[in-house]
This record gives sequence, C-alpha cells and structure tokens, in this order.
Amino acid sequence: MLMKSAITSTYSPTGSRNFFLNLLKKSTTLSHLTQTHAQIILNDFQNDISTITKLTHRLFDLKATSYARHLFLSIHNPDLFLFNVLIKGFSNAHSISLYTHLRKCTHLKPDNFTYAFAIASASTLSDEKVGILLHQHAVVDGYGSDLFVGTAVVDFYLKNWRIDSARKMFDKMPVRDTVSWNSMISGLVRNCCFDDAVCVFERMLKDGRIPLDSTTVAAILPALSELQELTLGMEVQCLAIKLGFHSYVHVLTGFISLYSKCGDIEAAKLLFGEIRRPDLVSYNAMISGYTSNGESECSVRLFKQLLGSGEKVNSSTIVGLIPVFHPFGYLSLTDCIHGFCVKSGILSQPSVSTALTTVYSRLNEIKSARLLFDESLEKTPASWNAMISGYTQNGLTEAAISLFQEMQRSKVSPNPVTVTSILSACAQLGALSLGKWVHSLVKNKNFESNMYVSTALIDMYAKCGGISEARELFDLMVGKNVVTWNAMISGYGLHGQGQDALKLFSEMSHSGVTPNGVTFLSLLYACSHAGLVEEGEKIFQSMIHDYHYKPLPEHYACMVDILGRAGQLENALKFIKEMPVEPGAAEWGALLGACVIHKDKKIARVASEKLFELDPESVGYYVLLSNLYSVERNYRLAASVRQDVKKRKLAKTPGCTLIEIGETPHVFTSGDRSHPQASAIYAMLEKLIRKMKEAGFQTEIDTALHDVEEEEKELMINVHSEKLAIAFGLIATDPGTEIRIFKNLRVCVDCHTATKFISKITERVIVVRDANRFHHFKDGLCSCGDYW
Repeated sequence: MLMKSAITSTYSPTGSRNFFLNLLKKSTTLSHLTQTHAQIILNDFQNDISTITKLTHRLFDLKATSYARHLFLSIHNPDLFLFNVLIKGFSNAHSISLYTHLRKCTHLKPDNFTYAFAIASASTLSDEKVGILLHQHAVVDGYGSDLFVGTAVVDFYLKNWRIDSARKMFDKMPVRDTVSWNSMISGLVRNCCFDDAVCVFERMLKDGRIPLDSTTVAAILPALSELQELTLGMEVQCLAIKLGFHSYVHVLTGFISLYSKCGDIEAAKLLFGEIRRPDLVSYNAMISGYTSNGESECSVRLFKQLLGSGEKVNSSTIVGLIPVFHPFGYLSLTDCIHGFCVKSGILSQPSVSTALTTVYSRLNEIKSARLLFDESLEKTPASWNAMISGYTQNGLTEAAISLFQEMQRSKVSPNPVTVTSILSACAQLGALSLGKWVHSLVKNKNFESNMYVSTALIDMYAKCGGISEARELFDLMVGKNVVTWNAMISGYGLHGQGQDALKLFSEMSHSGVTPNGVTFLSLLYACSHAGLVEEGEKIFQSMIHDYHYKPLPEHYACMVDILGRAGQLENALKFIKEMPVEPGAAEWGALLGACVIHKDKKIARVASEKLFELDPESVGYYVLLSNLYSVERNYRLAASVRQDVKKRKLAKTPGCTLIEIGETPHVFTSGDRSHPQASAIYAMLEKLIRKMKEAGFQTEIDTALHDVEEEEKELMINVHSEKLAIAFGLIATDPGTEIRIFKNLRVCVDCHTATKFISKITERVIVVRDANRFHHFKDGLCSCGDYW
C-alpha cells in the first residue's frame, strides 16, 4: 500500500519519469513491476520510450519474457535502444526474428550492440549459418572491427566448435579488452583445448596492457586442472593473491577444483576452510574433489552436512557425488544416489542422468545404463556421448555404432566428444568405411583443429590398416600431445614397423613432449613384433633410469615377449625370476605364448603351472598348452588339457572374421554357411585350395583335434573364418582391389601360410588384422616375416 500511495502522488512530468525510473531500478519482484506498470499507464507514461525501455529491461531481469514481448508489441515507434534490449533479453530465435524485423520493417539501422546481441543469440541455435550470416552483415555495415561485435563473434565460433575461425577472428581484432581475452580463454576450455587456453593466458600476461580480473583467473583454472599443471596453478594462485582476487569465493572455488584434480585433496580442504560462508558452488567443488580422489565416504559426509544445513542441492551437487572416476566398489552407493535423484525429482536433469549412465557403464552395468538413457526425457549431446562411449568401453562396438546412427536420425548434432567415441568404436571393429564417413563429418564440422578428434582419427586409420593415412594426418597436426604421439607409435607397432616407431620416439623426445607409460608400452610392443631385442632392452632400461618410470606388469610382460619371441626362452624365464615385483599372469602368459611358438615343452610346463595357479579361469592358457602338445603330437596330454577345460566349464572365444564390402560389414565364423552367397564362397575356396596345392601348399593340421581322421582335420582347417572372408572378398571386389579383413583372435599358422599363397595366386594385396598385429600379404610374402 505504501508503494501504491507513493506512486499515485502528484509529480511534475520530468520528476515523475525520474521517479518511475528509480522505482523500476529498485523493484525486486514481478508483483512490484506489474504495480509500477499500472501506475505508469495511469500517469500517461506508457508511450515514454525511456520508461518502457527500463521496464522491459527489468522484466527480462526477472525472466518475465512473455510479459516483455507483449509490452514491446504495444509500443508504436520503438527506438533502436529498445530493440537492442529485446534482442539481448530473448537470447534465442525470437532475437533473430526481431533483428530481421528491425532491418526490413523499420527505418532504424542496427548498431554494434545490435549485432553483438544478435550474434550472441545465434549461439543458442542449432544452425550455425545464422550466426555466420550475422557476422557478414556486421562486416558489411562497418562493424567488423568493433570490440563488442568481435568478442561476440569469437564466443559464437567457440560455442559452435569452430576453433580456427574463433582464433582468426580474435587475432584480427585491432583492440581487445579483458572480456574478449576471457571469452577466448573460457571458450577454448569449453572445447577441451586446454593447452591452447594456457597459451592465450600467457599471451595476455605478456601483453601487459590488459588488466586481468577475477574471471580471467577463474577461467584458466579448469584448463590447468585438466592438464594436471599444479606448479603453474600455484603460480596463478600467487598472481591472484598479488592482484587481490584470491579471497573471492568463485576464485577460491576454482583453486579447490585445481588441487582436487591434481590429487592434493588436503590443500583443497584447507582452501575450503578459508571460505567463511561457502556457497553451494563451493560445497559442490569440495564434494566433487573428495569423489574424484576416491574418498567417497568424505563426499557423502559433506553432502549430508549440506542437506542438514537446509541448503537445497542442485544437479552439480549430485554429479559431483556420483563416483564416476572411481566407480569400482561403489555400485551400492550409485544405486542409493540414483534412488535419491528419483525421489527428489533431480533425475530429470540431463547432467545427472548422464553422470549415472557413465558410472553404470564403467561398472559394466550396461543394461542399467541403457535403461536410464532410454528413460531420459531430455537427451542432450552429452547424454548420447555417455551411452555411445559406454558401449565402446565395454567392447560393444556394434551397439555404439547403431546408437550413433540413431543419434543422426534424431537430428542431434554430434560434437567432438561424440566423434572421438565413435572413431574409437570404428577402430575396435575395423569399420573403415564408417570411419571414413566420420572423417568427412569432421571436415564438414571443422573439428579437425580439435586435438582429441585428430588423435582419434590417427588411431582409427592405424587400427583399420591405413598406416600411411594415419601418418599423413599426424604430420598435418600443428599441436600434438602425448596421446597423439602414442597413437602413431602404437600404430607402427601394430603394423610391425618397429624401426619407424623408434624413429618417431626420437622425434617425440626432441619435441619436448614427455613420454608416459603408454608410450613405453607401445615402443616395447613395436620392438616385440619386429624382433628388435637389443632396442627393446634399451627402451626398458631408459624408461627406468632416464625417465624414472616404474614399470607396470604390462611393461614386464612386453619384455618377456620380446625375449621369448626371439627364441631366448631361458633369458625370458631368468628375467621373470629376477623381477623386483612378484610376476603375475601377464608375464607367465607371455612366456607360455613364446614356448608355443618355439615348441619348448619344458619351460611351457613351468609357465602353465604358474598360470593355472594365478588365473585358473582363463581358457586361453589351456588352449595354448593344448596346441603345443598337439604340435608335438602328444595327443594324450593335449586331450587331458582339453578335458580339464570341460570340467571347469570354460569356453574358448569363438573365432570370427569381419570384411567390409562397400559400407556393409560381413562377419564369418569357422565353417559358416549362413551367408547368402555361401555356395559361391565355398566354390571359390575349393578353387583356391586346388591352385594352392598345385603351387606347393600343404595344410597345417597339427593343432586340429587329434581324435578325427587326417582328411577331416584338413577340411576343418580349410573352412576357418579368415579363409571364408578372403574367398568372399575375391568374389565381391574387382580384380586387383586390396582386401582387408579383421580377425578377433591370433591368425593360425595354416591360415597365415594360405593367405601368402592366395596373395600370390590372385595377385592381390591382402591386409589382415588379428588380435596381435597387422599382416600385409603381397606376392606370397607377409610383412611380419613369419614373426608374429
């Protein structure tokens, strides 16, 4: 009533306007604004542009967008300032409609603010062409070099993953202020270009003319967190203290996240204690910090404390509580959080359902993950990414590809994370056609500048047989992180090009990129499959003494494999016995595999005894030992091993081979007659075997079951899945075309020999990827040199 009586008092026209402007500024609720609007009309100020513009601005502040729109429609001659308030306020497709109306239906001309607000609004649209067109309009109207327009354009391109375009625009800006630098840094962080964000931050510091603010500091901290750059983070902390920003709650919260992600949870706790009155964001950062460091009990305790304080939690609180990074052993906790989300209604938040989908996938609870995904009312790109990635990580590559295709049909635009996940699936499955299609999508979406996407492309081509294409992409990349180098080194190892892998490692060392455990593992693998014993030993020693890296079981196993494959079985056994840690199944398994290759029963018996003790449920070791006995024609012991497998109810993974014809994958199993062209395939196979025998081929039947006739053994081996796939490839492709097949197990000796003969007889290049490596067959020879 006091407000009403104050409003209805009599004022002079000028005084009344100032009074209403001041009153609008102080209004804090929609009810206040509606009362004020009524009195504005009573006092005949409904056509006063200044007053209506201020009222419109306040309506947008209170999210009353519909009210603001109706108010605008009641104004007969809105000025440019009012148009700008509306365009900024809507920040969606309505803004673009208003901009179009402004240009076509009024005598007004857009100014720099009009373009800045309209381009910012275009960032929310699914079609990036609108924003690009607005940028072109701004240039034509003379605002191409304007600070506000330039900052909006940079932000627009970054929100649409067009990193190169954003960088070019930023570099061309004649004047840059703190806001434009902050937009560039935070945009690069959003695009996971963390190294680039740090470079821009360092440029800003070197420039010296632009003052940093608390937003600058808060913007760079996530990049340092992801890069695990704690030392640099501490330097930024010193800078924040010097500039007086360190006590700001949002800056302290950023440092809590930095220390947490870098593993220093104690420092994070100290910083949290410095905040006199932590807000919800600070609580969320600390809860997430505990969870990401495997201290879920502490995060649950803090979460309960937060609930007890009466604070209402949000989706970020729950996402931080979900044990995404350390899920193992926390299925019950995840189920409890899931239940809490259902009861509180927070499960409808896409970020929450996405985090739960992720953790269920990592716990191999893929059915629960898919159910959650299917029940999500709003599926964001992150939701699709989580499910696609979940399938890929669990080896369900066909399901991942199928879901990606469903995502395409749903008109959800893939982002770099989607592309990275689906390329990983293509790499696992050997789906080169789909991988190439995704590559064309990458070009179309301008994702090539994204380091993670380019690295995934390199990995995909290398694992699908295109090692030269992988190297071309690698050489084109401007910035390379350790994962990029690892992908290329690993690719060379898969293709048996050990010397190329070692040469690339030398380049990596000179580039300043520090190798990690995966780098050394890839190098040792490359040496193993190229017979480079001396080089492998040097790498292993360098890893320990020069890089001070503590070997994992995988590194020891690779060293055993290097020695074993080279026939140095005694040295391999000695290496295992002299290990500073207790050898496990990985090391003994590598030794057993080498014993089978070199037919050493004595050491094989030692290795198998250890393996049956350490990993009695792994059928692969039984198969290896059985094969060794079969090769030695000791069928009694081979049968005994197989009988043991039956008693334990262990099942051998069935062999299968994939071949792509066009964009269609075809999968064959041993003796498979389900293919529509089975008759033609078997006819081609008979024809090949006849020609091969004429050329001197003899079927390797030693590892076949011993309790069948010799002729039957030969028939069994002749219809192995890789032979069927090659026969189909010869039928379905033009003469001279390269044939590529993908086998899920190690290719057997007979199929390896047969493929050499087939490549010579048919004058075809045949590329085979088995469980270990790539084999390139040409003119009767294999790139592995019969060393696999």
